[in-house]
Amino acid sequence: MIENNNVELLFEAKSENEAFARVVAAAFVTYLDPTMEELQDIKTAVSEAVTNAIVHGYDNGPGKVRMRLKGIQNQVIIEVHDDGLGMENVAKAMEPLYTTKPEQERSGMGFSFMEAFMDDLRVASAPGKGTTVLMRKKIGE
Repeated sequence: MIENNNVELLFEAKSENEAFARVVAAAFVTYLDPTMEELQDIKTAVSEAVTNAIVHGYDNGPGKVRMRLKGIQNQVIIEVHDDGLGMENVAKAMEPLYTTKPEQERSGMGFSFMEAFMDDLRVASAPGKGTTVLMRKKIGE
C-alpha cells in the first residue's frame, strides 16, 4: 500500500527558483512510480504555475511563493500560492493566448498548459489577495 505524503516549500519569487520547484515536484512524485510522460506533465504544469506567480503575481518584484505537494493514494495534488497582485477576472486570464504582458512576448498559454497536462485545475484569486493554483494528477491511469 502506498502511504500518503506531504511536502511544503516556501521560496523567494525569483525566476531562478522555478527550476528548483520543478525538480522538487518531480522528486516528490517518484514514490508513486509515474511514467516519464506523467513526470514531464507535472514538471511542465509546476513550471507554468510558479512562473505565473513570479511574473504576474509579483510582477518580478519581491515576494514568496508557497508550493504544497500531497500524495494521496495514486494521485498528486499540487498547490502553488502567492500573496501578490491577484486577478480580478480568473476566467479571462485562463483564456488561451490571453496575456497581460505582450511586450515581454508572453504566450498566454500557461493555464492552458496546466489544464492540458493535469487532470484537474482550479484557480482562486482576488485583486490584492494573491492567487492559488490547485492542480491534481492521477498517476498510473
